[in-house]
Amino acid sequence: MTTKTRTYTWQGIDRHGARISGVHDGQSPALIKALLRRRGIRPLHVALKRSFSPPLPTTLNTRDLTAFSRQLATLFQAGIPLLQGFDIIAEGASNPALQRLIGALKTDIGAGCSLAEALRKQPRHFDALYCNLIAVGELSGRLDSLLDELATLQEKREALHRRLKKAMTYPLLVLLVGFGVAALLLLKVVPQFESLFAGFGAQLPAFTQAVIHLADWFGNNLLPLLGVLVGAGMGARQAYRRRPAFRLWALQQALRLPVAGALLRHAAMARFARTLATAFAAGVPLLEALGPVANACGNAVYEQAIQRLRQALASGSSLSAAMRANPLFPPLSVQMCGIGETSGTLDDMLKRIADHHEQAVDQQLDQLASLLEPMIVLILGLLVGSLVIAMYLPIFTLGDVI
Repeated sequence: MTTKTRTYTWQGIDRHGARISGVHDGQSPALIKALLRRRGIRPLHVALKRSFSPPLPTTLNTRDLTAFSRQLATLFQAGIPLLQGFDIIAEGASNPALQRLIGALKTDIGAGCSLAEALRKQPRHFDALYCNLIAVGELSGRLDSLLDELATLQEKREALHRRLKKAMTYPLLVLLVGFGVAALLLLKVVPQFESLFAGFGAQLPAFTQAVIHLADWFGNNLLPLLGVLVGAGMGARQAYRRRPAFRLWALQQALRLPVAGALLRHAAMARFARTLATAFAAGVPLLEALGPVANACGNAVYEQAIQRLRQALASGSSLSAAMRANPLFPPLSVQMCGIGETSGTLDDMLKRIADHHEQAVDQQLDQLASLLEPMIVLILGLLVGSLVIAMYLPIFTLGDVI
């Protein structure tokens, strides 16, 4: 019979005599203690995690990995050995998943793997570009500077992602609140007015009758309607995540939108240029870098376009010539890339291209906000105002009935 896996909290002392604690899943306290000893930790106390304790995160997100990269870069630049740096980061980590990741990296490095080889064993958290840059840093003796550049790259990508997410969240929340108010009016307020008007026996205006019929239909079909909307939303989300063809089609349509499309193009170009600049400056050959860069750009349409760039470079084309053949790459970026190739400053020009598109993202976000705010106010005003007017129209004719 298999013993059930449970979550335990533990306290112990590491190799340097520091008192540390954490959370780990296991089948018994004895197994947890054995695991800690293998990691060089002398266990002091292992206990079953209390059920009423606040849940700790069990997964790693991009913010956790960005913070890990920055902490590792800072410690390494300060001259702290790699394994000791891992211990320091793990001691301050509140996420058990990060502690487990650091433990796995330490185990692999202790077994003779290089840092790049240990990272490659964690493909869920570190992509090929990250591992390749670390490998270049180890071979060239520039691991400290490469770690710093990688941390900066991740921070800029994370900041760009947060700006985009913040810009899209507010309008959606306002629309949801507005539609919630409209639904409340249809379900609660309109039926009360309907019973009030029925007592007068007067002919209601056509607009009011239409709203009452809409409220009746909405009340009778609320659950099926919610089921259809939730099902459609979940189905679209799953299709976007699991079906590359649908994701590609959806992004192609999004890129055609007036303002949002330009925003997505600038964001993808900023990621592409910033990531390629970091890889090229580290000494990764252009042809070799484009594959991982395509996967890191965060847009399936641009990923496909960058793979075409790679094919063109393999056939002998220059980067600027390959970019010029694809309308997804703006003329200004193509010209700057060509200047960088001619002058031997391609990495610097790619960074300038990334700066330009990041500034354009900020401008597009401001423009999108200035367009969405009055549009949302107009939509909500028409929606709620129409319902209110429909209910008060019959009141103006009550004098004729009385």
